[in-house]
Amino acid sequence: MAKRTASQGTPATAALTAAGVPFVAHPYAHDPSAASYGLEAAEVLGMDPARVFKTLMVEVEGRLAVGIVPVSGNLDLKAVAGALGSKKAAMADPKAAERRTGYVLGGISPLGQRQPSPTVLDESAFAFDTILVSGGRRGLDLELSPADLVRLTQAVTARIGTVKN
Repeated sequence: MAKRTASQGTPATAALTAAGVPFVAHPYAHDPSAASYGLEAAEVLGMDPARVFKTLMVEVEGRLAVGIVPVSGNLDLKAVAGALGSKKAAMADPKAAERRTGYVLGGISPLGQRQPSPTVLDESAFAFDTILVSGGRRGLDLELSPADLVRLTQAVTARIGTVKN
């Protein structure tokens, strides 16, 4: 994979570049009327939705955390709580998520967050050599290896995703 940062500079791309991690930037024309940012990215980029991951902020015992799951499914709140040593979690307040990460909803990247949070990556990511995550703005996904994502975010891995019906 080639490193690309020139016109897509975000805190996420800066973090990858600073760490010397190879990645590919996948910019696309975001449609503001899209019902799902992640599914839109998978469709526009021609990628398997199981390989495109969404970053969701949750609250666990009063602190914010990150769950990263395929856009083709949902986040299992009980599973993400368990992976972080707790019994329950709830979706974070959107404004709190934006303040904590420095990103807007639909563009929250697990990388380059203003204040890093405990992170859990769904173990299904390791079925692929590379996965895509938000690049820090709507209309930009970044492709990198799951192992590099785990290393840079200090994530734990667990089965935290469920399949959409």
